[in-house]
Amino acid sequence: MADTQTLSVPVLRPAAPARRFGLLAPYFGTPANSLVSLLSIAFIFLGAKLAFGWLFIDAVFHGDAADCKASSGACWPFVAEKLRYMVFGFYPFEEQWRPLVALLILLASCLVSMIPRFWSRALLCAWVIAILPLLYVLMAGGFFGLSDVPTTKWGGLPLSFMLSFVGLACALPLGIGLALARASSLPAIRVLAVGFIEIVRGVPLISILFMATVMLPLFMPDGGTVDKLLRAQVAIILFASAYIAEIVRGGLQDVPKGQFEAGYSLGLHYWQVMRKIVLPQALKKVIPPMVGLFIGFFQDTTLVTIVGLLDFLDTVRSALRDPEWQGIAVLEGYVFAAAVYFAFSALMGIYSRFLEQHFRITHA
Repeated sequence: MADTQTLSVPVLRPAAPARRFGLLAPYFGTPANSLVSLLSIAFIFLGAKLAFGWLFIDAVFHGDAADCKASSGACWPFVAEKLRYMVFGFYPFEEQWRPLVALLILLASCLVSMIPRFWSRALLCAWVIAILPLLYVLMAGGFFGLSDVPTTKWGGLPLSFMLSFVGLACALPLGIGLALARASSLPAIRVLAVGFIEIVRGVPLISILFMATVMLPLFMPDGGTVDKLLRAQVAIILFASAYIAEIVRGGLQDVPKGQFEAGYSLGLHYWQVMRKIVLPQALKKVIPPMVGLFIGFFQDTTLVTIVGLLDFLDTVRSALRDPEWQGIAVLEGYVFAAAVYFAFSALMGIYSRFLEQHFRITHA
C-alpha cells in the first residue's frame, strides 16, 4: 500500500504592519507612509495653530479701525459694523426687518418641507399660494402699507437664497420634462430636447446672464424692459434645468427595463408608468449628484452681479472697499462669507444623506 502523504495547508497570517497598526496600517504601515503621514500631521497642526491664533488669540473683538491696525489678528469689529450691509445690501435701512422676516420664513418653510411626513399636495399648494407670494410682498412692498422697494435695491443673503431656491425649484420639473423628452421615441421632441440641453450646457452661466442683460433688451419693443431680477432668475432656471435633465436621464437609464414592462402589463399608460414606477426609482438614485448640483448653483448665484444685482458675496466685496477699513480688514469678510456658504452647503449634504437613508429604510 502506498504511503499516504499529508497535505499541509498554509496558514494565511496578516502582515506584520496590519497586525501592528490595525486601521492605521495604510498611513504608518511602511517607512514611506509613516514619513508622509507625519509630515502631513505636522503641516496640519501648524496651519491649525496659525489659523486659531489669527482667528481668536490675536484677534480684535471690540474697538475700531485703529485698534485693528495695531493688531496682527483678525478684525472682527469690521464684520460687526458691516454685518447689516453684507446681509441686506442696499435695502433701505429702516425696512431691513422685511428681508429678515422673509429670510426666516423661507428657512422655516424649507425646514418643514424637508420632513418626509409633510410631503403632500397641500404642502405644494401652500408654497405656490401662500409662501412665495408672501415672500414677494415682504421684499417688494406696495401692499398692506409697506413701502415699495425696487428689485435693484434687493441684495445680500436674502437675494442669494431666493434666487437659488426659486431657480432650482422651477428648474427641477423643467429638467425632468427635458429628460423625459430626450428619452422619448418621438424624433421631433427628442431633437428639440437634445438641442436645448447641449446648447445650454455648452456655454457658461455667466454668458447666459450677460446675454440676458445685453441681448434681451434689443428684442424688446421701444420703451419695453424686463426687470433685472427676472432676467437673472430665468437665466438660472434655464441653465439649471439642462444639468438636471442630464442627471435625471442617467437615473432613468439605470432603471431596469423590466420595470417599464411590468407597468405596461398592469394596463398603465406611459405617464402612469413614469409617475408611479419609473421616476420615483430614478430620482432616488440621483439624490447625491442632484444635491451636489444644488450646492454648486447656490454658490454660483454670485454671478448675478453681471446683471447689476448684489448677492451675498458681492455685498461682502463692496464692504471691503470702504476706505476706513481698506488695508486693515482684508480677509475677515471672506472668512465670514465662507463660513455662511460652508454652513448651508454642509446642511444640504447632511440632508442628502438623510434622504438616502430614509428611502433605503422605507423601501427595504
